[in-house]
Amino acid sequence: MSKNYETLGNLKPGSFIIIDGEPCRIVEISKAKTGKHGSAKANVVAISLFTGNKKTLVAPADSQVEVPIIDKRVGQIIADMGEQFQLMDMESFETFEVDKSSIEEDLRAKLKQGSEVEYWVVMGKRLIIRLR
Repeated sequence: MSKNYETLGNLKPGSFIIIDGEPCRIVEISKAKTGKHGSAKANVVAISLFTGNKKTLVAPADSQVEVPIIDKRVGQIIADMGEQFQLMDMESFETFEVDKSSIEEDLRAKLKQGSEVEYWVVMGKRLIIRLR
């Protein structure tokens, strides 16, 4: 698993975090200082990259959290195989399949055979992000 550790208080909306073993993009983060002897708490609302589910995390702002390492690459769609797209990496020429269910609806409609796409490798899974 490719991940780093970061202090929760340093993260901003738009950055990435691992919640419940799933990589997520932070949508909202708020910090609240509790009473006289309490430590600051951070409330994080994030959306999963693969399922689109909303996840929340409440933890001390100075705690260490897991942050996924995202490898951004370029590939070409070779074939539309029903539930999956077959892609070829433009650098290594490796071929692999990506599930259509993990791709956003409007992007899925634009994808066709021969299109060049940007895809991310996150924690061993591949996800098509945008058309190039």
